[in-house]
Amino acid sequence: MATPVVRSKPLPSATAPSRHVYDVIVLGSQLGGALAAALLAKRGYSVLLVEHDGTGPGYEHDGYVLPYAPFIAPALKTMPAVEEAFTELGITTTLHRHQQPHVPELQLVMPRHRVDLHADAARRRAELVREFDAQGERILADLAATATQHETSDAFLKEAPPLPPDGFMESWNLNKRVRQHPGLETEPRLAGEDEPSKLLRGLLPFVTHLDQPSSPLARTRPLSQALQTPWRYPGGRDGLRKMLFERFTELGGDLLSPENTDTYVVEELHFDGGRFSGVKLLRSDTLYRAACLVSATDAGALRRLITDRKKHRNLSEHLDLSTTKSFLFAVNWVLPEAVLPRGMGELVLVDTEDAELGPLLVQQHPARTHEGKEDPSLRVVCAGAFVPTSVRDLGEGYLQSLAMRIDAHLDGLMPFSKDKRIVRSAPYLDAGAVRGSRLMPHPHYTFDTEVKLGVTGLKQHTPTKNLLLAGREVLPGLGLEGEFLAGARATRLVQEMLKKKDVLKR
Repeated sequence: MATPVVRSKPLPSATAPSRHVYDVIVLGSQLGGALAAALLAKRGYSVLLVEHDGTGPGYEHDGYVLPYAPFIAPALKTMPAVEEAFTELGITTTLHRHQQPHVPELQLVMPRHRVDLHADAARRRAELVREFDAQGERILADLAATATQHETSDAFLKEAPPLPPDGFMESWNLNKRVRQHPGLETEPRLAGEDEPSKLLRGLLPFVTHLDQPSSPLARTRPLSQALQTPWRYPGGRDGLRKMLFERFTELGGDLLSPENTDTYVVEELHFDGGRFSGVKLLRSDTLYRAACLVSATDAGALRRLITDRKKHRNLSEHLDLSTTKSFLFAVNWVLPEAVLPRGMGELVLVDTEDAELGPLLVQQHPARTHEGKEDPSLRVVCAGAFVPTSVRDLGEGYLQSLAMRIDAHLDGLMPFSKDKRIVRSAPYLDAGAVRGSRLMPHPHYTFDTEVKLGVTGLKQHTPTKNLLLAGREVLPGLGLEGEFLAGARATRLVQEMLKKKDVLKR
């Protein structure tokens, strides 16, 4: 059994590590990099993790720490390969202890219906039959079948297939494995055109990073995992990252983050010929060197660190294969808990009937002050919808109008509460003082490259042979699981590259 790791204190304070040469540097705050850094440290490698683009545990506005966007995560048991990595790190028990269900697990709000999807099968059936009569039985059967469809692809992903494949042999081996797992082509069961089925499919964008996924695996697996139980973790995505960071530092890794130093932003990458050699930080004369780099930041952010793009044209072109098409735009309201409507769920999927906004995901959080204290009498209601990246070019006025449209839907969901709100904040507009606030918390991508199984994006191997990718653009069609799988595979690729013998277990 994994040994629980309980840490409530902040990460250790440091100005800069005394060491300047490492086996591996991990660049960026995305979860794949956090997992790779922790696994490599566990396996005996010297690792420097530079957060660079970290946004921290929310942003501060008018005295409250607010989330950047709603965030839901599948249960760890629905991601077997990821669970193995967490077990190796000894944090599985901690994760299970901290994960929490929403109450009810999911609430659907449609123009003429409201349905509470409880985990209890009898209560769920009663809700659907009450609202949709005989049709409710079919919807219930489709929903139950959908929530287990990820199991047909579990065995395939546990084999650690080369996703994305690099070269002829990896592609050949991948195709061979795919033929051995016919369940990968299973179409989504939740295919009805009734209101709740269409709205439930609207949850998919919130659990994937791929723009309009079309393959069965990309449309089925992330949605199935989320519908089994849409979990929440304290601090959301940032809470998961902090847990991995803490384990990483416990294992002897060096961390540069906004929590322990002012010098955590990379100014440029250094190369020795065609190979990566080190990173230089802002406001620092120190060059941190390593045998290889694992990048866990977005391709665009990494590309900006290449100062001589002509000399490293192939690497730049590799990163240019990714395009951001949309992002999750959110609005936060801080309200007295007493003014929330009775029966309002903690996780609500709203049919907005708005062609541009699409479904709205609304999530309740405890209100936290800038000092980190929770106020039990207040709640943060965070609502998010996906909008095209092109809206950023339309000016702040248009972005304010988007926020007001979300406000209107929140006003309809929580009548008479608008005048009672204490804070209203849109992260994209109001978190400008925080570095990384404009780094979109949940983007969707398209790729000018071959897509395998409808879930892959950028290859982890880059034209710079000792520079690997482990961000959300590697396996965007698998959402959160894809981020972790990219980190686990990056760990194996680093070990193959460095060929370090007698790796110590700690």
